[in-house]
Parts: sequence; C-alpha cells; structure tokens
Amino acid sequence: MKLRDIIKGIEAEVSGPTDVEVNDLQFDSRRVGKGTLFVAQRGTKVDGHTFIGGAIESGAVAIVCEELPASTTDGVSYVKVPDSSRALGLMAANYYGHPSEQLKLVGITGTNGKTTTVTLLHRMFRMMGYHVGLVSTIVNKIDEEELATGHTTPDALELNQLLRRMVDAGCQYAFMEVSSHAVVQHRIAGVRFAGAIFSNITHDHLDFHKTMANYIAAKKGFFDSLPKDAWALVNVDDKNGRVMVQNTQAKVYTYGLQHQADYHCRVIEDTFEGMHLSINGRELWCRLVGRFNAYNLTAIYAAAVLSGIGDDDALRLLSLLEAAPGRFQYVSGRGITAIVDYAHTPDALQNVIETIDQIRRSSQLLITVVGCGGDRDRTKRPEMAKIAVEGSDKVVLTSDNPRTESPDAILDEMEAGLSAEQLSHVVRITDRRQAIRTACMMAREGDIVLVAGKGHEKYQEVNGVRSHFDDVEELEKELAN
Repeated sequence: MKLRDIIKGIEAEVSGPTDVEVNDLQFDSRRVGKGTLFVAQRGTKVDGHTFIGGAIESGAVAIVCEELPASTTDGVSYVKVPDSSRALGLMAANYYGHPSEQLKLVGITGTNGKTTTVTLLHRMFRMMGYHVGLVSTIVNKIDEEELATGHTTPDALELNQLLRRMVDAGCQYAFMEVSSHAVVQHRIAGVRFAGAIFSNITHDHLDFHKTMANYIAAKKGFFDSLPKDAWALVNVDDKNGRVMVQNTQAKVYTYGLQHQADYHCRVIEDTFEGMHLSINGRELWCRLVGRFNAYNLTAIYAAAVLSGIGDDDALRLLSLLEAAPGRFQYVSGRGITAIVDYAHTPDALQNVIETIDQIRRSSQLLITVVGCGGDRDRTKRPEMAKIAVEGSDKVVLTSDNPRTESPDAILDEMEAGLSAEQLSHVVRITDRRQAIRTACMMAREGDIVLVAGKGHEKYQEVNGVRSHFDDVEELEKELAN
C-alpha cells in the first residue's frame, strides 16, 4: 500500500515522497524489516523516537514521529504528527481496510462486568447462528476458534488485524472489552463502534490514571468518540452512568435495577443454582447468580435487542447462558461449595461476598482466600483485606500475582487495613497453593470457600516469572481428597 493511502485523513507534515510502497506497519523497532513504516511512540517507559535510526538501518522506508530527528536520511519519508499513538490507530484502520466498518462492533467499558458481558453476548449470538468475533481478557475468538490474548484491549495494529480476520471469516458481529488504558493510549482510534455499553466505575487502575477523575474521563472518552448512528447503553444506577453520555452523539439507552430505565430488571429470587428475574415485566430463570450478574444479564439482553435480536429470542437465550470461566465458578467436593471469582477490585470482592451472604444459610461459614497483585494500584490493598474480613467468617490472605514485588510486602500493606481484633480472624500464608489447601482444611461440610482475585487465569507471576497455576485445578484437587 502507498504511504499516501496509509496516512489519508491524518493531520501531518510530510517530508519526502508519499508514493513510496509500504508493506508493513510497526511500532516495535525490533520487528522492522525492508519496506516497513515505523511509528515512533512515546511510551510510559520507552520513547520510540530513540529507535528511529535503528529502524531505518533495518529497512524502514517511512517514519511517523512527533519530533523529527536532528538529521534525516535520504530516501526515507518522514511524517510528523501531533500524537503518534493516535496516528497509529488511524493508519492501522486505513492499512487493514477499515474492518470495524464492515461488521457490527459492540464495545463495553467499566470496572466490573466487561468479560462476562462480551463472553455471553458472543455465546448468545453464536447460538442464534451468526458468525461472531470476541475480544476479551480471557480469550479472543473468531466463532469458536481461540486466539491468544495479551491485553484487555489489543494494541491498534493487533486490533485492526484481528478485526480484519473476523471480517474475512464472515463475522457479522463482534463484541469487545474496551479498557480505560486503551482509550487513553488511542488503541481504539479509527475503530468504529455500532454500540457501546457502560457497566460501572469503582476503585481500580489508579496506579495508571492517578485520580478517579482521570479514570472516569478515560471511560467517558469512549462514548465521546461514538458516531451518530451508534447506540450507547449505560447503567443508570451508577452515578457516573449519565456522565458517560453527556457529550455523546450516539442514541442513549439506560438499564438498571434500582432506578427507572429503558431496560429494567428486578430480582425475584436468588439462589446458588440461579436467579428468577423480571426484565421489563417479563420473567425468566437464568443460571447466573448475584445482583451483579443481574446487571450483566440486563445489559446483555438490552445489547442483543439493540443489535437486532427479537425480545422473545433474547429472553430465551438469556435463560440458557452460563457464567464465563472464573466468574462465580463452582467447584464442589466433600460437601463443601467452593467459588472461584476474578474479583480483584474492592467493589467486585464486595459484590461477590454480598451475593454469597444473601444466599447462604446461617450455619454455613464463609472462608475467603484473597490477595492483591503486585506492580498495580497499592491503595486498594488495605481496602480489599478489610472487605474480606468484614464479610467472611475466616480469611486467608495470600499472594495473587506478586509480579516483581515482594509477596510479603504486599501482604503487609493488606494487613495495614485491619485492626488487631480483625487480624485474629486472619491466617496469612504467602504460598497460594498452600493457602487454598488450608482454606479447604478449615471448611466443614456445608461451608463455602471463596477464592478471589485470579479467576480464569492459568498462571501465577512471581519475581517476573510466570508459572502454571489454576485456582480451579487446586480446588478440585483439594476437595477430591
């Protein structure tokens, strides 16, 4: 593709010919080869401008940058732009033929509920016989073909390449998690959404955004960018729901359980086996558990209807859906009920514990195993411990993914949120496998063990090294003994 076609519609100052042939786009200089257009991005740790010379030596024929190098190279075209990351998104869309415009792409943003919502929407539309794409934390999919995933939202190049594969495979719909990081880093620049969902905002990612105001603004940026013919569906029970759509051009719809909404849900009965719901006055039994899932299911129902599924079909399929992996997932044995959940934020942990508390009998003890990830928002650590202790009969504090931090230092910060009396209800075991084993040993027949934080993850990262670890596997092994 010609350089002029790749940079079409982008604010830029160009030095050099634009009819040069480009056969690859890269922002990683290590992947540059002959005929590559190299995009120099300013990252949080590394500035891509320092690799321009190396990219040219490796065969780059064009450079996109925010600042021209002190000396330029003959035969190389330079494209100066205000923001390289945004330009990368727009160029990736041009390069891959604007795949997002060739299917109905629905994105969801929010602190909690993203993975469950997109996973079950993908499943629902597959049950209807459609070809469907999925972009999620757990896995990316084209129909039932699973593809590797690295971030909640892929980088702009990977995303457009993935969407192009979906279109070429005949996908009519795609459902995608949209992280706040992706909005700020312009990973979705140039991507056209047919619909957008807002679930909620609670304490998370302040290590990146620094303040809640910045975090909220990042989520809102997704809705600000929607086109006029798109729809925006927001949780009206969250105080930020209306904020999200203050400046959107899209058609706004609401959902909720507490306030009047276009799609209103009422929980009639909640059990460990499922929920009896009423959505817009129509009742159904579903297999998911908890008020947080009532929100997810209402959003799924509304998004399905707004995407063209009939009311009757949407309700029927909703009743057939099962939880996403690692989301309130059951494991049982020896008369003990164990639940694995991805709850890694204070609000998510609170929701899961409250759901269990609403269902369990007074004779059933709740034993919670929980930790906090390393190299992430440290301010939520004492809060997570406090929520676990206040909502559980016994708590085992342990490692999550320490990453490059000291596991014991993380646990020290969690314990700092507890009083001396609360600490008497806590067992501290750094090794996660041993922590799960201990919780199972503490449980009597009829008790409930909650293992929170890692959910679907099949690894644990300690000292920067990832090793296989699966909470579900560990529980199955312990409860079989």
